[in-house]
Amino acid sequence: MTNHSSFLSRLFALSIFAGTVQAAVSAPTTASVVDYDAAAVAKYVYNADAPKPWGTLPTKQQVNWQRLEYYGFIHFGLNTFTGREWGYGDEKAQLFNPSHFDADKAIMALKDGGMKGMIYTAKHHDGWCAWPSKMTKHNISASPYKNGKGDMVAEFSKACADNGMLFGTYLSPWDRNHAKYGQKGYLRAYYGQIKELLTNYGPVFEIWFDGANGGDGYYGGKREHRSIGHAESYYNFERIVKMIRKMQPNCIVWGAGTHGDARWGGSEKGHVNYPHWPTMKSGAGERNTAHGDVNASRWVPAEGDTPINHAGWFWHKGQENRVKSPEALLKVWFESVGRGANLLVNVALNDKGQFCPADINSLNGFKALRDDLYAKDYALGAKVVAVSELRKDKPALFGAELLFDDEIESYWSTNNGTKEGFVEAKLAQPSLVDVVRIREQIRLGQRVRGWAFDIKVNGEWREVAKGESIGNQVMMRFENKQPITDIRLRITSAQAAPTISEISLFKMPESLLTPAISKNAQGDVELKSNSAASIVYTLDGSEPHENSPVYSQPINLPTGGVVKAATMARGKMSTVASISYGLSKKDWNIIEQPSTNNAQSAIDDNAKTFWHTHPVSGELNAPQSFTVDMGKAYDVTGFSYLPRQDGTLNGMTSRYIFEVSEDGKNYVKVSEGEFGNLRANPIEQQIHFAAQRARYFRFTGTAALEKNHVSASEIGIYAQ
Repeated sequence: MTNHSSFLSRLFALSIFAGTVQAAVSAPTTASVVDYDAAAVAKYVYNADAPKPWGTLPTKQQVNWQRLEYYGFIHFGLNTFTGREWGYGDEKAQLFNPSHFDADKAIMALKDGGMKGMIYTAKHHDGWCAWPSKMTKHNISASPYKNGKGDMVAEFSKACADNGMLFGTYLSPWDRNHAKYGQKGYLRAYYGQIKELLTNYGPVFEIWFDGANGGDGYYGGKREHRSIGHAESYYNFERIVKMIRKMQPNCIVWGAGTHGDARWGGSEKGHVNYPHWPTMKSGAGERNTAHGDVNASRWVPAEGDTPINHAGWFWHKGQENRVKSPEALLKVWFESVGRGANLLVNVALNDKGQFCPADINSLNGFKALRDDLYAKDYALGAKVVAVSELRKDKPALFGAELLFDDEIESYWSTNNGTKEGFVEAKLAQPSLVDVVRIREQIRLGQRVRGWAFDIKVNGEWREVAKGESIGNQVMMRFENKQPITDIRLRITSAQAAPTISEISLFKMPESLLTPAISKNAQGDVELKSNSAASIVYTLDGSEPHENSPVYSQPINLPTGGVVKAATMARGKMSTVASISYGLSKKDWNIIEQPSTNNAQSAIDDNAKTFWHTHPVSGELNAPQSFTVDMGKAYDVTGFSYLPRQDGTLNGMTSRYIFEVSEDGKNYVKVSEGEFGNLRANPIEQQIHFAAQRARYFRFTGTAALEKNHVSASEIGIYAQ
């Protein structure tokens, strides 16, 4: 069994492999590669008396990648300077000119936050390349950054190497700028970009191929919609992966249709569904990406991904403080890493090339919670009291005491053909614990189909956790209010003799919970915390402190503003929560709307209701609009759009026109565009523009993701 922190420190210098096999445990290595704890692997896995490998197996590099657990994303490009999530492809390269970028500082911030590597978005869907690519003129050499001599990929890869971090890259297959996208001519450029990234910048531990492919774009000035049909056939991912294997045999391939090494976790909230099976059916693509398929032919474990900021993957001006709390990130940790997947957390750089302080504070708070969680493994050194059976072949080499020995490669196993079993153990001392972590020796295959964990309370066994998959690890919280000594693991179902690597017990960290900020039905702001401690807050954009006002009742903000709040107790303060609110909607009235007569649902401060143009009799095709009288004039500086939150894409507005008027007769179009990435991440979108005096506004949905109507859950207004 392995202590979490000591394991990560040993993994620190590990080289990562790529590739997938079904019947072989490892791929050829190079002289420069050092496998994790090779002697222990030889002793426990390749021992002649060890259980035979079963089913689909991971490569050595996939095992090492899964044990990495946690690393970062950095989204930073032209979108940073335009405020978009998905650039259209017509953005000017001259926009890119960060004034305070320091790659070493950025990488060290991620390292200090507990990450072991970083993946940089070298090219997003807008087609702009953050390195001087010879495959397109739409690259960093056309920007004023370092007088056209800049290379963000080089700076990031060097900073990673200099600071002991793994470097990875993201290269969108979709290119909304390239004139030949959707045609064979684009593939030459795309293959060339892959070669540039994987031959000019040193070791790459992971390369990301996103799943967004085809749609509206600039395409060299054509400004049209292009479809590529079947993505795997168009890009020829089989060929791409073979190219990568030759150039970077140490590189994990994320995505790439049915040829990659790792898959999407199923959402952009970071969590992966449980049970999590690291195998998928051949040709299944991403159809069952959230769970995987039991005992399937491809080993493709999941990776949960999420931005640390609620605003999206790229930095957006005015939304710097919409950060997820450390407690929210710890919940994501349990729902990704704790389910056997890896976790990729995005921290975006702003237009100066710096991280926002709120993001880094939350990142560091998240690390502190994890450090507290893993500070002590209470199961280390536990004594085995009873076991269902001993393996006949060298029982000491595969005995149950190895579950508590601080060695991740060792494991307990039953006899061949025995697919159930139990281990009962006594802890070194009574311990108040409420988290259990279990690992399989996945080098021999993922075998367990059912398990349960018991603790003895007042002389009686009580089941406190159970599940189906284990794999790389499963970690669950359970209710427990008193110190315990006796524990029991039961394997209730397996596809072959189980090989269990470790059982660990932890105590959930105690921390001051970050307050939750919300609006009630009357439009007033409420602050809540599960803690009995007080909540301090500010309304002027400054950070809360011990002398800030103490929350006692809902806060009325008729013209909106920034609310920052923190829990305070015994001289300690939680991470700060912050939300920017628009104008109060209390005096708003709908004055024009379609015949559906439900536009009020878009201004009722209730995310569960929504305006839509799909009456019982049929759909009202886009474009469709509604108009609002705000009751008085304001200097309007932007609006927010919250897509429908009921889990369906039908009628989810993807393109819009926004107009304002001072007199209700003459309207000015102040913004028109696209809401990007709603399909995977349907979060609130904020659009900002130059101040415009207005009492009235009109929102028009001009296109939708699915079906032939449009919708909006909430429209908000920001004003000076």
